[in-house]
Amino acid sequence: MSTVVIEEKVRVPGWIEDLASFRQWAHSLESPERGNISYLKDEVWVDMSKEQLFSHNQVKGEISSVLTILVKKNRSGLFFPDGILLSDVATDFATGPDGIFVSKESLQADRVTLIEGAEGGYVELQGVPDMVLEVVSPSSVQKDTEILREVYWDLGIDEYWLVDARGEHLEFDILRRGAKGYAQVRKSGGWLRSSVFGLSFRLTRRTNEMGHPEFTLAVR
Repeated sequence: MSTVVIEEKVRVPGWIEDLASFRQWAHSLESPERGNISYLKDEVWVDMSKEQLFSHNQVKGEISSVLTILVKKNRSGLFFPDGILLSDVATDFATGPDGIFVSKESLQADRVTLIEGAEGGYVELQGVPDMVLEVVSPSSVQKDTEILREVYWDLGIDEYWLVDARGEHLEFDILRRGAKGYAQVRKSGGWLRSSVFGLSFRLTRRTNEMGHPEFTLAVR
C-alpha cells in the first residue's frame, strides 16, 4: 500500500490495506481532523494543504449555496457540500468531493446509501450520485483533472462539474458522461446546460468593492 502526502506530515496506519480498512480509519479519531483524504487506485491520498480563500473556498461556497437552494426549492433530492465521504465498493474508492448531488430517484432506487457512523448520525454516502463538484487547487490538479475524472466515470456519475479559478481566466466545465469517458458540454454565450438539473448555469467572477474576487453562479 502506497501513500501520497501533500504538505505536512500525517501518520497513515500500516494496517490499511484495502477500502474497508481505509474507511475504518477515515471514520476513526486517528484520521486527520482537517484536510482531504482519499483512497484511489490502491493508494491513500492525504492532502493537508491550506485551502485558498478566493480560488477555492469562495467559489465552492457560491456553487454550493446556489445548488442547495435550487435542490431544496425543486424538492429534487439532496445536495451535500464538501466534507462528506463518498465511497463505492465495486469500484474500490473513497474520496470527499467539494459537492455531491443525489436525486430523489437515486435515493428511492437505492443507487446511493446513507451510511451511519459509529457514534450515530450519517457520515458517508455509498454508491452512485448524480453529480459531483471539484474545485481545483494547486495541490489537486492531477487528482481532479485526471484521476477523479477516470474514477467518477468508472463509477457511473452522470455529471462532473470541474472549476479552476486559480488563473486569470475562470474555467468552469460541466463534463457529461459518455460511452468512453466524460465530454465537455459546449458553452452557449457562457452558459452550460446541465442534463442532471435540467437547467443552464453560468459562473462569473468580478472584483468587489473590497478588491477581492467575487463569484456568481447564475441559473436559467
